[in-house]
Amino acid sequence: MKKIISLYKNAFGGLSPSAWMLALVIFINRSGTMVIPFLSVYLTGSLGFSLVQTGWVMGSFGLGAIVGSYIGGWLTDKIGPFIVQLGSLLGTSIMFLLLSQVTTFYPLLLFIFLVSTISEMLRPANQISVYSYAKPENVTRAISLNRMAINLGFSVGPALGGFLAASSYNWLFIADSVTCLVAGVVFFFYFRNRKSNQIPEESSNHIDAPFEQKVWSDGVFLAFVGLVLVFASMFFQLFSTWPIYHREVFLLSEKEIGFLLGLNGLIVFSFEMILVYTLGERVKIHQLMGFGSLLMAMAFLSLYMSDQKVSLYLACVFISFAEIFAMPFMATYTIQRSGKNNKGSYMGLYAMGFAGAFMIAPMVGTNFISLFGFQNWWLVGFLLSIVVGLSFVLLIRPRKQLAAP
Repeated sequence: MKKIISLYKNAFGGLSPSAWMLALVIFINRSGTMVIPFLSVYLTGSLGFSLVQTGWVMGSFGLGAIVGSYIGGWLTDKIGPFIVQLGSLLGTSIMFLLLSQVTTFYPLLLFIFLVSTISEMLRPANQISVYSYAKPENVTRAISLNRMAINLGFSVGPALGGFLAASSYNWLFIADSVTCLVAGVVFFFYFRNRKSNQIPEESSNHIDAPFEQKVWSDGVFLAFVGLVLVFASMFFQLFSTWPIYHREVFLLSEKEIGFLLGLNGLIVFSFEMILVYTLGERVKIHQLMGFGSLLMAMAFLSLYMSDQKVSLYLACVFISFAEIFAMPFMATYTIQRSGKNNKGSYMGLYAMGFAGAFMIAPMVGTNFISLFGFQNWWLVGFLLSIVVGLSFVLLIRPRKQLAAP
């Protein structure tokens, strides 16, 4: 027990106070993550949308996430991450309240797009802030701390959201709005006059870095973002088609669905920091991403091979560890590959990979399921995850480092 405690203490040690405060802000924000996890159930159940209409609405959220990620990264390079994060948090608070009043198909497409655009501007700006306030040797752990806070919040949000949704879905919109507002206020008062660490560029451990070239000219990174897009599209089935599967096939209640979604956040919260600390310096990034993709393949295989309720929990465990092994190192790779003056652009394009998955995952998933059924979709997810894992290994395996100009 003492060794375990010591290991956790070392994993969390050495991180700056600002890194912890960023984690607190994102925890408050993500604790209100209730609308999106239940959006597919809300649309099909409360509003009576068809499966295809639900896919279009979820896809509209993904399109907004793409636009927001790009704008957020571009603005971060232009005006800095502070204003972008503050504007995103406060703007999202207002938009969630407005969204609760929209219940028809086409207006909802527009409003969910606007909500997503404003909220996803936060992602690249926040990631750059995490990098800026971290010590050079602790960048990946600082990213993991932030992700840990996100997942702790996400374990709280859906679980609480399940209880609120059982009463009224309107409470989900209110909770999301309030937590965005509180996170914005805390962020403003702590970071308004605080300067970030100035990390010398030569110490940032570039991986085949093209340095100051434009991100759209970096072919390897564009291919990497394409793989991130496919990986994330499969991962986001957890929040799009999986809840529908839970409800329609296993007849789970909102509380049970919320518990399963919260279990994902709890697993990542409990194990990510310790695994990043233990493996981050010992295992190559491409190997970790490949292994994470393999674990995601096992999640879909669990759903495909069994029609028992235990398969839902087994799949959740597999996909949670897939997230742990792959996602922190995707962000690290992005930061290490960028140059001094284009980190926002690189992080914005990386975030666009995830944002694009928000659009692709529900639209492709729901349409495929409506034509061929859930089981065939789980088989597709298994095969795609295997291909993505192998591609990560081949694309970003270590190459001869380029000298800085």
